[in-house]
Amino acid sequence: MKIQHVLELADVKLIAAAAENFAIKNSWSVSIAIVDSGGHLLWLERLDGATALSSHIAPAKALTAAMGQRESRLYEESINAGRVAYLSVPYVQGMLEGGVPIFKEGKCLGAVGVSGVKSAQDVEIAKAGISALNI
Repeated sequence: MKIQHVLELADVKLIAAAAENFAIKNSWSVSIAIVDSGGHLLWLERLDGATALSSHIAPAKALTAAMGQRESRLYEESINAGRVAYLSVPYVQGMLEGGVPIFKEGKCLGAVGVSGVKSAQDVEIAKAGISALNI
């Protein structure tokens, strides 16, 4: 039997606060979603000024990153390179840059998805949140 690490509420709040602070520091209005390893939503916040659509895109990016155990941008890049078969993958809805998985000891604990600014900036916010865990 193996021991499995999981995100606890304190971890989720730490990630969310760090991501939110980074976004606010840069004056970026975004939605931030955090999911567990199965893609189940643990946290969603929509900062003032973020579009309604971003609150749907952020969780989709997080789900894709968690279930695929890789950044969501890799799906986008594959599709743009002609691998359109990814469009038929079940449960993979956020195939845009901005979903970043959370790893500890080589195992995926979940992911952070951000939407609302340029995709590379979404990733910066997600990684700022994850870095607060110091893992």
